[in-house]
Amino acid sequence: MHKRHILAGALALAVLSTLPLQAVQAAEDYPSKPITLVIPYPPGGPTDAMARTLANELSTHLSQPMIVENRAGANGNIGAEYVARAAPDGYTLMFGTSGPLAINASLYQGLGYDPVKSYAPVIHVGYLPNILVVNPNVPAKTVPELVAWSKSHPKALSFASSGSGASSHLAGVMFNSVAGTDFLHVPYKGTGPALNDLLGGHVAMSFTDVLTAKPYVETGKLRALGVTTSKRSQALPDVPTLAEQGYPGYDVSVFFGVVAPAGTPADRIEKLNRAFVQALASTKVKALFAAQGLEAAPDSSPRALGAFIAQEKAKWADVVKKSGAQIN
Repeated sequence: MHKRHILAGALALAVLSTLPLQAVQAAEDYPSKPITLVIPYPPGGPTDAMARTLANELSTHLSQPMIVENRAGANGNIGAEYVARAAPDGYTLMFGTSGPLAINASLYQGLGYDPVKSYAPVIHVGYLPNILVVNPNVPAKTVPELVAWSKSHPKALSFASSGSGASSHLAGVMFNSVAGTDFLHVPYKGTGPALNDLLGGHVAMSFTDVLTAKPYVETGKLRALGVTTSKRSQALPDVPTLAEQGYPGYDVSVFFGVVAPAGTPADRIEKLNRAFVQALASTKVKALFAAQGLEAAPDSSPRALGAFIAQEKAKWADVVKKSGAQIN
């Protein structure tokens, strides 16, 4: 009997001693098949281009290829919900933006995921500043001049956005709130139509992204009054921020981040994070992203992205409430 107990104990110890080794082996084996990077928008846009650039580079830092899959619809919600419900094994990721990862939680009713609870953050890729631009016919060359002119001409100025609930819309709502202006919102079905009417003088201004605005600012077809982020844009370094012009704390941008389904093992998240950091440091990726106006995130850790998403979700909930925008 005594020998049987000793033998049983020895076998138990042998099994237990293999568990850490098995865990290490599992971590080393990941990834053992291609990883899917879901883009919740159609092919061809700036988000798609950034994600594909990263995916191509990631394949050189992981033992498996990264496959890009577009799952567009409902301002990013379809792809976001798909990833939230995917197996938490590190083989399905999302290249998300401010919409599905912050704004939509307040904008849409009955959303099938939560930006904070449904995902395991992987890395904050960076952000694309918005910029306040006006048609050259507007008699203002600075933000204070614009505010002063608008207050002496109530309801005379309108701003174009790419649609209700878009960052270009909510940036204007936030500015009205902090500056005491009453700029009229004119929503369009996309950035293209909004830009066309701005260039034609049918609307006075727009809080559009710096990538869209830059060529028109450089040719004088639009006048840049201020960058909406806390720091100046590398793409247009001579344009001061709104904070510099009397509105401290005003900070609006479109951010980009990679997330996995909640419950994805921490060791896999860390391995993915390291690979993304290496990819973002490559000369090719840095050059392409700089050309698109993307600013690097100050902290690339998973924890930093998680905290940032929670912060952005709360910020935009307040702005959406003030805007009155709601989509069923």
